Amino acid sequence: MKTLKTLSGIISPAALLALAIGCTTTTQTENMLSAAGFKAVPAVTPEQQAHLKTLPPHKITMAVRNGKPYYTFPDAAHKILYVGQEAQYQEYQKLRLQKQMAAEELNAAEINNGGAWGIWGSWEQGGRRVE
Repeated sequence: MKTLKTLSGIISPAALLALAIGCTTTTQTENMLSAAGFKAVPAVTPEQQAHLKTLPPHKITMAVRNGKPYYTFPDAAHKILYVGQEAQYQEYQKLRLQKQMAAEELNAAEINNGGAWGIWGSWEQGGRRVE
């Protein structure tokens, strides 16, 4: 019983963290979709709400309507479908790439500021001190 309590004490915070990270990621995606020009279309009918639940969660999918390609992203929790065309999708991809590059630059800056090398301290190299 004690093992079960301990295990449950570990799993619950981990599950909450995973849920929080998932929500943050979804919110960031929705913000980028909006910034790229995607329209937020509310699912107002029961049929629309049911359809939202059939779409792959947290993924942009292409759908053809009246012969035109559309890109959709479902937010079943808020009953919204984000819809864009090729131009909005390309802008979203551009924003995503910029965000990824900014994160990589931040990571590189942290590493260069000793983040990864701090554990080594300083050492001598060729008669001079290297930090």
